[in-house]
Amino acid sequence: MDREDFVLSVIVPCYNEKDGIRDIINRIIASPVKKKEIIIVDDKSSDGTREILKTEIAPLVDQIIYHAENTGKGGALRTGFRYATGDLVIVQDADLEYDPMEYGKVAEPVASGETEVCYGSRFLNQRAKGYYANRFANRFLTFLSNLFTHQKLTDMETCYKCFKREIIQSIEIEEKRFGFEPEITAKLTRLGIKIKEVPISYHPRTMEEGKKIGFRDGLRAIYCIWKYR
Repeated sequence: MDREDFVLSVIVPCYNEKDGIRDIINRIIASPVKKKEIIIVDDKSSDGTREILKTEIAPLVDQIIYHAENTGKGGALRTGFRYATGDLVIVQDADLEYDPMEYGKVAEPVASGETEVCYGSRFLNQRAKGYYANRFANRFLTFLSNLFTHQKLTDMETCYKCFKREIIQSIEIEEKRFGFEPEITAKLTRLGIKIKEVPISYHPRTMEEGKKIGFRDGLRAIYCIWKYR
């Protein structure tokens, strides 16, 4: 694959993001990857996000899929991956914590054939940001995941995961919420894939600003690490 000529499918799972959805879509469109396919999966938003998607966002993107029931991040990603047609696939949360200007950094190792999967790490060679409790939980979950997968990751819980399309479409995703992260890491390991990491920037938002992951998601992640080991 020519590292300059790939098509990147950007999968955006979306739930109740009316305040930021316009901004993140504009940032995705402005990102430097030349060829992009933008797929939004609205997971039955109830705050007015759907109306914005239908009236303002739909003409700007390739596809919007509206879930009839709320299925969680894992369920939304399962839908988005199924519809992707690009050479590579990357996950983009609908908040503003991750910068689409860094798509090239995460996609290049996959496009060049160096690896089949690349994660963008918030902790690799840089000072960690965000709530201390969240940072501690992320590091602990990554450590626990590494024990079973024998990967050498610094940020298993990162949003920015870039895959060859045929790889991600070959994996059955079972988790509904944030258990997707340890599940997909374990299942990639089963396929014999060595996951590469590159450092990325990170702009954490607070619970007041709409951050959705919580304590119960951490417990579920521990269970998923064990379940899919």
